[in-house]
Amino acid sequence: MIPRVYRVYAGASVFGGVLDEEFQEAGRAFFDGVERGRLILICKEFYESMLPKAEIVELAAGALELEQAYLAAGILAPESAMDALHVALATVGRADLIVSWNFKHIVHFDKIREFNATNRLRGWPTLEIYSPKEVIGYEDESI
Repeated sequence: MIPRVYRVYAGASVFGGVLDEEFQEAGRAFFDGVERGRLILICKEFYESMLPKAEIVELAAGALELEQAYLAAGILAPESAMDALHVALATVGRADLIVSWNFKHIVHFDKIREFNATNRLRGWPTLEIYSPKEVIGYEDESI
């Protein structure tokens, strides 16, 4: 069986997690998966110069509209608009999944269901949402 390569959107917390003692080991393993070509990293334009293997998702109108839909649905408060934008960018960028260490606003059971319900209502695909640690465990067993 040919292993599947997953397109994975990573927000700022995943990059910062590499420097955090709690998340360092899993963070480095996640980026090792990117380096080995087992994961295709999708991220905001800011990270392009740091990550030559990353695909860059542009801030398109569809992402901004989806971000506003998440806020209008009350999934996140306006002060968490950047978190909503990360999920919208991952969706519009056609990521298979999004990884984050943000357990309050992104990797949260209720939020995941609400993001995906809004995606379906607006004709976008649903997203799998995990912490990098979960992806590394999943990646090691399945790919």
